[in-house]
Amino acid sequence: MSLPLEGLSAIVTGAGRGLGRAEALELARLGAAVVVNDHGQPGRDGTGEASAGPAEDTVAEIRAAGGTAVAHTGDVADFQQANQLVELAIGAFGKLDVLVNNAGILRDRMVFSMAEDEWDSVIRVHLKGHFNTIRFAAAHWRERSKAAGGPVFGRIVNTSSEAFLAGSAGQPNYAAAKGGIVGLTTSTALALAKYGVTANAICPRARTRMTEDVFQPAGADGLDPLAPEHVAPLVGYLASPAAARINGQLLVVHGGMVAVVERPRVQAQFDSKQDTFTYEELDALLTPHYADRPPGETFAAVEVLGLKREQDMERPRSP
Repeated sequence: MSLPLEGLSAIVTGAGRGLGRAEALELARLGAAVVVNDHGQPGRDGTGEASAGPAEDTVAEIRAAGGTAVAHTGDVADFQQANQLVELAIGAFGKLDVLVNNAGILRDRMVFSMAEDEWDSVIRVHLKGHFNTIRFAAAHWRERSKAAGGPVFGRIVNTSSEAFLAGSAGQPNYAAAKGGIVGLTTSTALALAKYGVTANAICPRARTRMTEDVFQPAGADGLDPLAPEHVAPLVGYLASPAAARINGQLLVVHGGMVAVVERPRVQAQFDSKQDTFTYEELDALLTPHYADRPPGETFAAVEVLGLKREQDMERPRSP
């Protein structure tokens, strides 16, 4: 019996640790040959000396389990290094089939205290890093499709965050980057569908190097609902032929739970009685519309932070 991703090749960025590592291991377990990318800087804020160690460690794990993998230690936020990453996959495995964008950093601060570099660096790694790899992978799939005279196989899985959905107050740079990734994903999904390529985004919740001071440690029973391994199976599925009809979607995943996020819908519409609105008319329409709204209610979907697996919600708590 063949494996779901047998014969396919994949890139996973930021795969030396945490979520990326778990995703790379899962793709390899499902049969894919994997390019493990990680720039290897020790600081979660993107500081410190770059190192080949993290990427090579994940490659060693994959090979020890009988899989196929090569390492790439370039910076995906650098346009040319992202090109080299895609070219490495094509050169090593003949083609690229799956791209999982996961690399990222954190530089948290309130918006009124944030420095320009703290904004620029997070946008660069997350949003530009996603664009860079997508740009070269998309060109590869377009060329293959033209040569084949029809659709080819291609999968993109991007990493957004609940920080975008819920509006994380102390992460304006991170929330903005992750929101931008969703826009990039939906645009890419429409642009590449005719070539046989799908693009989806996930909002994973996991205990990693980036979130170790946010989430409480795993319980004494050893069960960890926030282990990165809970996220990896969804990435493996979205990368597979079975997910062909899933495109341009946003899914929240953690702790044995997957939630499909509905696209925004128009809640109300107001039409002017003239060619254009006047201040007085807008005041008469919009002021009463918002008068009874809770003061903290915004476009942000804070309810996603309360999502849990149904079994966990029903399970009685220990005294």
